[in-house]
Amino acid sequence: MNEHVREPKPAKLIKGAVDDWEVVIGMEIHAQVQSNAKLFSGASTAFGGEPNDHVSLVDAAMPGMLPVINEACVEQAIRTGLGLKAQINLTSRFDRKNYFYPDLPQGYQISQFAHPIVGEGEVIVDMLDGERIVVGIERLHLEQDAGKSLHDQHATKSYVDLNRSGVALMEIVSKPDLRSSDEARAYLTKMRTILRYLGTSDADMDKGNLRADINVSVRRPGEPLGTRCEIKNVNSIRFAGQAIEYEARRQIGILEDGGSIVQETRLFDAGKGETRSMRSKEEAHDYRYFPDPDLLPLVVEQALVDRIRETLPELPDEKRARYVESLGLSPYDASVLVVDADAADYFEKVAEGRDAKAAANWVINELFGRLNKEGLDITESPISADQLGGILDLLAEKVISGKIAKDVFEIVWSEGGDPAAVVEARGMKQVTDTGAIEAAVEEVIAANPDKAEQAKAKPNLAGWFVGQVMKATGGKANPQAVQQIVRAKLGIEDA
Repeated sequence: MNEHVREPKPAKLIKGAVDDWEVVIGMEIHAQVQSNAKLFSGASTAFGGEPNDHVSLVDAAMPGMLPVINEACVEQAIRTGLGLKAQINLTSRFDRKNYFYPDLPQGYQISQFAHPIVGEGEVIVDMLDGERIVVGIERLHLEQDAGKSLHDQHATKSYVDLNRSGVALMEIVSKPDLRSSDEARAYLTKMRTILRYLGTSDADMDKGNLRADINVSVRRPGEPLGTRCEIKNVNSIRFAGQAIEYEARRQIGILEDGGSIVQETRLFDAGKGETRSMRSKEEAHDYRYFPDPDLLPLVVEQALVDRIRETLPELPDEKRARYVESLGLSPYDASVLVVDADAADYFEKVAEGRDAKAAANWVINELFGRLNKEGLDITESPISADQLGGILDLLAEKVISGKIAKDVFEIVWSEGGDPAAVVEARGMKQVTDTGAIEAAVEEVIAANPDKAEQAKAKPNLAGWFVGQVMKATGGKANPQAVQQIVRAKLGIEDA
């Protein structure tokens, strides 16, 4: 596999006892295809059924049962390939990948090896520091999942649940273009976002619908690629970062002690925060791949690809660019808003006909902040986009101040209701009557004659008076009016 040529950044190098090292990472993402039936049978893909409830004769590998390909799964793979800006191969082929495992009743997995349905593509990953990384996609192929062995149901026996047997997976293989655990986490997050935007996988890692095999190697900058180890079945973005950090340092320690890396498959123990050896790494010939004799080559027409292309939604990169160019958002704010399609939809409803920067600020800081604190998803928000938009309208019309707006947010979050009605009923309108503000300012100045005298020499003290007046009026006074009246009463000239 070729890698994108990238000069190693000093900040991304790992310091060993002797040298600086560069970590090189490639990823194989297994995403469950969003479909009602399995890849080669009509059995249900619903999550959470009783063991062996969703198993057809094909999934159980009963004699004489032949696979029939699910057209919807093929279309989902094409849709994903288009979303990854990848080459769609109009002719592809299914192969048998032969190995024994108790939860693999056929004794082989139907996969795609030499001729995948999707070829090379790319994904752009936005990092927090503003760097944009291009990660090459080597291929995307369709394959069926295996069942699941259950070892904790009996003291001396293992059980097999075939509900997942035959479920359609897309394996998305990246090129070794990632250079840090942060980049790997950001890439995995971006892939999850793209899949959800496309509707081709729910990418729910808690359900096992998105897992990653992570290839890690290390080298001194400028040297050829080192021997890689594969960390199998990582099911959390956080664990992916931890596994890479541990594995890179493990390899560096071995190399600096004069040893060599053995190519192998490893598992990540989340409890101990370390990887451990699982088995020596197999090569393709170990699986004895050969074309599946029960399945003809898969041929799709360009017209189908074109029809699917026309139905693609606005994807995260295009949405981010629109937010920056048309709405004037910062690249950072735009990146935060497009991570989740539902969050982006919510923001757009709030921003419609309003100041987009103010809408972004409230959605990111107030709403997302509170949702994270409460452990809620955007779809579970107690405040609707219309309600948050109503708060922004009251702010823009100077009916309430910024401080009062936050109080209104809290009330609507907890009790619901129309923000304008809440403000009216609770007497929360901003005081704009200059006479009332003047009286409050004069009262504060009269109570603090020493500070008033000092403010003439140190104009910055005016801010203290503004704060006191806002406090005295319960935050209802118009801050700009308070600022002007305080400076006038103290005899401070505007700069």
